Amino acid sequence: MNRETTSITSTLRWASRALLLLVIVLVAWWLLFSEKDNHVGLQVDDGINLTPEQIQSVKDIGEWEFLSVRDEELVDTVRKGFLSTDQLVRIYYGTLRLGINMHDVEPGWIEASGDTVTLTLPAVRLLDRDFIDEARTKAFYESGKWTGHDREALYRKAHRMMLAHCLTPANLRTAESNADAQFRRMMKGMGFNHVNIRFKPQK
Repeated sequence: MNRETTSITSTLRWASRALLLLVIVLVAWWLLFSEKDNHVGLQVDDGINLTPEQIQSVKDIGEWEFLSVRDEELVDTVRKGFLSTDQLVRIYYGTLRLGINMHDVEPGWIEASGDTVTLTLPAVRLLDRDFIDEARTKAFYESGKWTGHDREALYRKAHRMMLAHCLTPANLRTAESNADAQFRRMMKGMGFNHVNIRFKPQK
């Protein structure tokens, strides 16, 4: 190999190495800036979107019972006559259901921001005022003649007694606590890390 051939070969090798180095630099530059752009594009969105369908499905629950209180009352009425005293005694059984009705929620009752959700719920209340099981009502003692009106008055008295004994602030607080726990569990199941729950005041 002569000197001229050697010089050309060396030049080609140098040019190849320079080209390879340039390619490596360009690839490294592209990867560096492309990685930055990709990083921006792949940022995690911590927001959780509640769809109208999800909100409606919670409202569609309707009446949601959080505490059931069973009660029985021995109720009597006495009627004094000139020669005798009549007495009517009956035993009433009832189950009072405490909870909330999701149909009572107001616009904006649920608000989500990031991984936090805030719920404003109706006050816990008695779900059904027809709570006495008349089929289980028993006559405990009866003397004299009594009309349907008399028995209706006794029923209303039993109704008032059950309300007084069962619809107490303590039972309402227990039902509210149960509601808080269940809604909190449901919202966390949807992905929210922070759940704020407020109840409307009792009327």
